[in-house]
Amino acid sequence: MADETFDLAGCLERVRARDQAAARALVEHLYPLVIRIVRSHLPRRVAEEDLAQDIFLKMFTRLAQYQGNVPFTHWVSRIAVTTCIDQLRAQKRRPEFRWADLSENEAEVLDNVLSDHTAEAPSDAMAARELVTRLLGQLAPADRTVIQMLDLEQKSVAEISALTGWGQSMIKVRAFRARRKLQKLFQELRNQEKS
Repeated sequence: MADETFDLAGCLERVRARDQAAARALVEHLYPLVIRIVRSHLPRRVAEEDLAQDIFLKMFTRLAQYQGNVPFTHWVSRIAVTTCIDQLRAQKRRPEFRWADLSENEAEVLDNVLSDHTAEAPSDAMAARELVTRLLGQLAPADRTVIQMLDLEQKSVAEISALTGWGQSMIKVRAFRARRKLQKLFQELRNQEKS
């Protein structure tokens, strides 16, 4: 994934000296990392390229703040995660999530889960993923990020702490509360389906 021959320290030195080719090389080197973070933290990928550009712009404008205490990729990851969280906060979310909001496939997936028919596994895995995305979309951006990283990406609490700058106990509390909120949302959908 990462180019082992890439001279990051040398490239950063040239970027600080205003070398445009080095800046392009740095963006090219970091692009896979940044776009992966953007894609995993945004439920609607409408403007993922714009968001990636925002992240790179922040990286370049804050480059003088980079002290070298953490690996550069961790520093950039933290900027990316924070930018994604800020973007999620800026999106207007609907305050309520109803059964009627589900597509036919999503309703079928949820109905299969609720009716406990293990023999009737949902035929549309994409609908299941969309349902999870919709449920996650009802969480606060920071809570969604913790659940995404912890449960879906299988990152450790320490890794999340390194990427976000949040304390480990805060991450555990956020995860606990977010899971309770997801259970509540799921129960509300279940109750709507029964009525």
